[in-house]
Amino acid sequence: MPLFGNSFSPKKTPPRKWASLSNLHLLDRSTREVELGLEYGTPTMNLAGQSLKFENGQWVSGSFLGDRRELYRLRKRNQQLEEENNLLRLKVDILLDMLSETTAESHLMEKELEELKQHSRRK
Repeated sequence: MPLFGNSFSPKKTPPRKWASLSNLHLLDRSTREVELGLEYGTPTMNLAGQSLKFENGQWVSGSFLGDRRELYRLRKRNQQLEEENNLLRLKVDILLDMLSETTAESHLMEKELEELKQHSRRK
């Protein structure tokens, strides 16, 4: 027997007579989806006048899907810029190689000149 009594035990609730008063549980899945609005479709949003769709785990621009020519033009321009960038990097590498070669030759010539000056002073 508890000392202070068992005042914290709530009464049990009586069991429900009906699981649901709605008859939607009797309908098949496709009808329930239509009735309850469970057909979500792909999530879309508009940002700065550009529509985006969420497909296969990525946000895809919906406005470019309709305009294939613009997409093709942008891809071609992107490829041209990448090729130009690669060419400019190659030119910078060649110029750096030429600069280092010229600097090394200059240092060697200065060293030879100093040796010749010291040799001529000794005589």
